[in-house]
Amino acid sequence: MFTGLIQEMGRIDAVTRKADGASLRLRTETLAASARIGDSIAVNGVCLTVVKRDDTTLSFDLSHETVRTTNLGRLKAGDRVNLEPALRFDSKIGGHFVTGHVDAVGTIRSRSQIGDMWRFEIEAPREVMRYVVEKGSVAVDGISLTVVDILNDGFSLVIIPHTAKVTTMGFKGPGDSVNIETDILGKYVAKLLAKDSDRDERFLRALSEGGFLGR
Repeated sequence: MFTGLIQEMGRIDAVTRKADGASLRLRTETLAASARIGDSIAVNGVCLTVVKRDDTTLSFDLSHETVRTTNLGRLKAGDRVNLEPALRFDSKIGGHFVTGHVDAVGTIRSRSQIGDMWRFEIEAPREVMRYVVEKGSVAVDGISLTVVDILNDGFSLVIIPHTAKVTTMGFKGPGDSVNIETDILGKYVAKLLAKDSDRDERFLRALSEGGFLGR
């Protein structure tokens, strides 16, 4: 579990493609020194397990599914990524609960400057948008952000100067891909509502078949 508050930007050192996935090695300024083998770290919002480390680098294995369904499969040496270590029980929650399980890859459609801030429009699949609400929380490349507007095929965000400085959103633009994870609370609510809907339909069908409802 994570909070969506990025602790550091790392830089990709090497990506090795494999038949069943890939391996990833990245360089960090601070996280590598404190990390341990087996630790969970969110890389662009994807929960990964540290398999090797030294004082300056961390290595991870990526499954075929991770390569296929996130933007980690598009990384190359030199690329920068957002990093966040897993939440501890005594940690403060400054963003929102982020699981590190990406729902879909979106695409930045536009980036425009508003004063010293930046407005982004991000295209997202329909199945993801059902969980995105105006003024709600969403994780974009692992960053906890607030949705400004709901669009026909996506949503908009406003990035403050600090976020632009310390995360990858500061240098991303139109055409770039981003990992999207919607708020887990919305998913639970949607599932509960779906269960209630199914139960009501079954109840009404039983009444109709029993002759208790008019034709």
